Amino acid sequence: MHLLLLNGPNLNLLGQREPGIYGTDTLDSIEASLTAEALKQGVQLDCFQSNFEGALVERIHQAMGVSQGILINAGAYTHTSIALRDALAGVAIPYVELHLSNTHAREPFRHRSYLAERALGVVCGFGAQSYGLALQGLIHHLHQQE
Repeated sequence: MHLLLLNGPNLNLLGQREPGIYGTDTLDSIEASLTAEALKQGVQLDCFQSNFEGALVERIHQAMGVSQGILINAGAYTHTSIALRDALAGVAIPYVELHLSNTHAREPFRHRSYLAERALGVVCGFGAQSYGLALQGLIHHLHQQE
């Protein structure tokens, strides 16, 4: 099984950026931990981060025919990007949306997600643990589909 983890804008600053909201774990440490967890379950995980919407769209397109599932923390693009929504719909790969913070307990503009409606599920508010929870949910779903 092959999965793709996508991280959007400003997530490269994890560990430095507003640690009271996003925690002190770096993106590198989160990706390393998640990759190790995936390997324990016999799953290959590719990780990709970009601050550019088009690069994320391109990476989604490249996953077609390669990845069986996608984990996506689109950051601020969650609330603005119809392009990401359309790319995910276009490749028809099951995906889980995830966030470090509870977006529903934050500013009103963060309450709307363009991705959630088509996602298998949404995990938010558990800090770095949101990644592991999303991984477990996606793997479980894909095994159920086999």
